[in-house]
Amino acid sequence: MNIVVCVKYVPDAQSDRTFNESDNTTDRVGVDGLLSELDEYAVEEALKLVEAGEGEVTVVTVGPDQAADALKKALQMGAHKAVHVKDDAIHGSDAVATSLVLAEAIKKTGTPDLVITGMASTDGTMSVVPAMLAERLGLPQVTFASELSVDGTTVTIRRDGDAASETIVATLPALVSVTDQINEPRYPSFKGIMAAKKKPVEEWALADLGIDASQVGLDAAWTKVESFTKRPPREQGQIVTDDGDGGTKLAEFLSAQKFI
Repeated sequence: MNIVVCVKYVPDAQSDRTFNESDNTTDRVGVDGLLSELDEYAVEEALKLVEAGEGEVTVVTVGPDQAADALKKALQMGAHKAVHVKDDAIHGSDAVATSLVLAEAIKKTGTPDLVITGMASTDGTMSVVPAMLAERLGLPQVTFASELSVDGTTVTIRRDGDAASETIVATLPALVSVTDQINEPRYPSFKGIMAAKKKPVEEWALADLGIDASQVGLDAAWTKVESFTKRPPREQGQIVTDDGDGGTKLAEFLSAQKFI
């Protein structure tokens, strides 16, 4: 079974994330970044499927030079090869353009039996790219899987909702997005880290995918950030001294803040 996993390089949630002042896009270069945590579950699930049978896992990402770190982590976990689509024209792309680039990259890798993604990216948290990607590839989409199995020519998932769990079956090839309940991603071993250095990583530009630069980037985006303001520093809290009327003072404070 040949599986393609889409992964994303995102700003570290522990870092001081911000926007570029020049165009109000997310700063992905001037901050520490890493493989999106939710994508680790997708990589792990792909590896489990291949290890249970045969085949290979290809990871694909779209992003600047630093995005190679996301591929590196996936290769260290056990993925067999990687594809990095990087082109200055991609900067500022929205979900629509991102799905276009990913779709063309996946097509160029061959004909995978399964495409797996995380349920969302930890920076955008939109959860729309998997559906857009499935539409562009002409594949059935089975999303938000908390359990996944493949049997012959079909894939079966369990989707857990607030009130019920659904079992969904689709024919292969298909696209599946997975949640953080599906498995426990492995840590790269020393052997995996050393082996990753020899694994192939291809770099493609838009021209290699037959995509015109006018179809992507900030100018082609359907949505843009008009302005942003840095979060103000936290102010010192108000101390209420209880002289027998502490409850009254607390109620007055909550009322003034419109909490009650």
